[in-house]
Amino acid sequence: MRPEFQQLIENRRSIRAYTSARVDLAVVQRICTAARRAPSGANLQPGTFHVLTGQPLVDLTADLTLAVDQKRPLDSEYSYFPDPMPAELKDRQRKAGYALYQALGIARRDVAGRREQFARNYAFFGAPVGVVVTIDRRMGKGCFMDLGMSIMSFLLAAEAEQLGATGIGALANYGTVVHQSLELPAEEMVVCGIALGHPDLQAAVNGFRTERAGLDEYTSFRGFTQENAT
Repeated sequence: MRPEFQQLIENRRSIRAYTSARVDLAVVQRICTAARRAPSGANLQPGTFHVLTGQPLVDLTADLTLAVDQKRPLDSEYSYFPDPMPAELKDRQRKAGYALYQALGIARRDVAGRREQFARNYAFFGAPVGVVVTIDRRMGKGCFMDLGMSIMSFLLAAEAEQLGATGIGALANYGTVVHQSLELPAEEMVVCGIALGHPDLQAAVNGFRTERAGLDEYTSFRGFTQENAT
């Protein structure tokens, strides 16, 4: 693996605090172009990136915040997590959550603090650019995998541009609100959001890193010999 690519992979993290510095349109266009280079079955290239900044982003954030404040029912069109959550995955989820809130200085029993932090998902964590990612409802389940590769390409391209980003799965919780706010075509399903901008390097939350499973936990190697092991 080339050192520069390994560095890119290792440096990438979910950024949840941003400076107010704007991001040039040309930069965002390069990132979106890189995202589209991801592979897809039959070259269908599923997914659309609706990129917002300035007043359009303010308006969407306001609509989402109102939905949260009014405690509107969640209306995500797809299941993100397994239900029920297996114990080993629940443990992983809890550890990630505890580490995040610890970085933010939010106590485990501070329900209001946790709720307030989660609500920042719907404000794109204060990023100057917000992206709404959608997919055509007529696409098959495999196309979600293709879209995921496109999103990962987007995140790596953002890192290569020395920007920060994070996916926002929670955005799909209010898909109807997003649809109405952006006047999206009827066939588009809201999949997630992405926050994009210059990371606030002074924010403690941006120093938070989740743990990754060890190689032996998620791989199986067959047919290799000691001679071709490196």
